[in-house]
Amino acid sequence: MSYKTILVHLDTSVRAHPRLETALQLAKRFGAHVIGLFAVFEPDPRAFNIMAGTAEYYEQHAARRREQRGAIERLFHAEIKRAGVSGEWIETQQRANDSVPRFARCADLIVVSQDDPADPESYVGDHFPETTILTSGRPVLLVPYTGFFASVGKHPMIAWDGSREATRAVHDALPFLKTAERVSIVSVDTPRREAGDDRIPGADIAACVARHGIKAEVSSGGVTPNASAGEMLLSRAADLNADLVVMGGYGHARWQELVLGGATRTFLASMTVPVLMSH
Repeated sequence: MSYKTILVHLDTSVRAHPRLETALQLAKRFGAHVIGLFAVFEPDPRAFNIMAGTAEYYEQHAARRREQRGAIERLFHAEIKRAGVSGEWIETQQRANDSVPRFARCADLIVVSQDDPADPESYVGDHFPETTILTSGRPVLLVPYTGFFASVGKHPMIAWDGSREATRAVHDALPFLKTAERVSIVSVDTPRREAGDDRIPGADIAACVARHGIKAEVSSGGVTPNASAGEMLLSRAADLNADLVVMGGYGHARWQELVLGGATRTFLASMTVPVLMSH
């Protein structure tokens, strides 16, 4: 198993170029084809007909967006050529929350960014990262909106709690794990975990990946009254100097509301290194 098709979401935000660089770095490592999917938030033009003068503002906004789109498309083709990998550009007028999961179902890995509250151009739809994780059916590599990541996956840290989502994430991350220099497994003990339950302990998943030729170090971490599971995992990733966290993405849709697990919410808000999530 390897990643042979990588889809990277592109928009007009300041993190679009670093996100593309991450996708190209991985494409070179795994010999993958890169799909650059351009999807941005476009306001309904009818909303600008309510007040005098706003229609002209909308036209200016649309013209600026077309110019920005042309610039990022030229950048994509130039960077693909420079990296020496194959790629294709796709532009969609659909909402990103619908189009990215749809196109991603024919990819092996999706690269998107964490929400950036300081950059209005990064908004492409409500709960975009969460929706992509929960609806695409593919592993999602989330890149933080701050920091530069020269390498991703040289030292992955697996956040293991024996759940279905964590199991999916570990197996989706096998290409990273097989090429890593070091792999750490942090087994999460929560207050809800009782002795004798049927969840697989960290040693068992270490034995599982060892059969793939992956040697992993196992440690455990407990949740304290002053630190949640998400906060504990963020701290352990920093202590281990991990450059990738592999974890399950927990959540479901309830009517029009996304209900996320606590650790998932914590990482989506506070990640400091790239995170591979699977649902």
